[in-house]
Amino acid sequence: MKRYYPWLMAVMGMLVLLVSNGLTITGLTAFDESLLKEFGWTRSELKLRDLITLVLAGWMSPFMGALIDRVGPRKLILGGLALLAALYFAYAHVHSLAHLYWIHVGFAAVLVAAGLNVAVIFVSQWFVTHRGTAIGIALVGTSLGGMVFPKLGVHLMQSMDWRAAFLWETAVPIAFLVIAFLFARSPRPGGIQPWGADKAAADAISGKPVTTQLADLGYAQAMRTRTFWVLAFVAMTTFFSIMAVSANLFLHMRDLGFEPAKAGNALGLMFGLAMVGKFLFGFLADVLPAKRVFLLNLAIMAAGAVILATMRADLIWYSLALFGLGWGGLYTMIQLLAVNAFGLSAAGKILGTITLLDATTAGLGIWVTAKIFDVTKSYHIAFSLICVLIVLALLAATLVRDERARLAKP
Repeated sequence: MKRYYPWLMAVMGMLVLLVSNGLTITGLTAFDESLLKEFGWTRSELKLRDLITLVLAGWMSPFMGALIDRVGPRKLILGGLALLAALYFAYAHVHSLAHLYWIHVGFAAVLVAAGLNVAVIFVSQWFVTHRGTAIGIALVGTSLGGMVFPKLGVHLMQSMDWRAAFLWETAVPIAFLVIAFLFARSPRPGGIQPWGADKAAADAISGKPVTTQLADLGYAQAMRTRTFWVLAFVAMTTFFSIMAVSANLFLHMRDLGFEPAKAGNALGLMFGLAMVGKFLFGFLADVLPAKRVFLLNLAIMAAGAVILATMRADLIWYSLALFGLGWGGLYTMIQLLAVNAFGLSAAGKILGTITLLDATTAGLGIWVTAKIFDVTKSYHIAFSLICVLIVLALLAATLVRDERARLAKP
């Protein structure tokens, strides 16, 4: 059991992201129609909540990244899950836009304490080799959240109102808080070793080149490299796109004439294929050059975006399949390329700064898309903008390089 404990920790990272991302972002979309009907808000007023969450999460991330580097991820994960349970209880009693927005301020803290950066660093510290596969497994959690929680919300509201459904879903973060408390651990000297540590030590003794012997880059060094800014740009444009689509997809499907159950299935399809992409392309990155896999992800996502922008109901399932598959792999590759290019020593601050930038654009993507709909009564312009952004990301991605290996060359 001890030998395979690192893989258990990869699964633990997946469960944490399943709950934190699934309940704060994608799971809420199932309640949108009920909230709009009860309170009479516009779509852009409602979606401003997500802009608040993601922008604040982004601005908190560098500071939380420094805290990750100092105290480790376990305590942050436990605190984030506890806060999420309290906020879901508060959501069941929301009575105004101001109340809603304050809850989403809290969701920002959840996303930085128990979200992407913490999970990636938590899992990465357990792996010297097969890190791409491990990160891919962990990031499957974000897609599972997109598959599970919208459908759960729709199911619950078939037998109760939306407030009662929120109360029932409060049990989810409480249950996972207990699981994380019992099992989540970080490697310690003299304890269970990270996966591949024995092989790396043997290679070092025999004189073989070992990636982990490359010097990590400090935060200031990383900020001066072109790879950091390329990864940040790709993250900003693609996070804008994926959040714009996923947060507005349920309402878009309803506009196209689909029933609520099928609209929920659309989210399930997109996030299901994203789940496959995260694991599949994470595995491929352990076999093929990571940059090549990175470019392939962007090309697949761009193809899905082009089809989505046609606004054709008969083609939407193909567009969501490609969009989700490409995005899923891309989600993994951005994290893996950052860790491989810069190392783990300052990973909290480096990933935190990228998150500051991409979360800001992600929140803008949700709100801008809804605002464009309010003005034009269509998502066509917004989806066309998404096509342009992903093509620009594909071009920029050709400039990524391994900064640690480059600096190590004589």
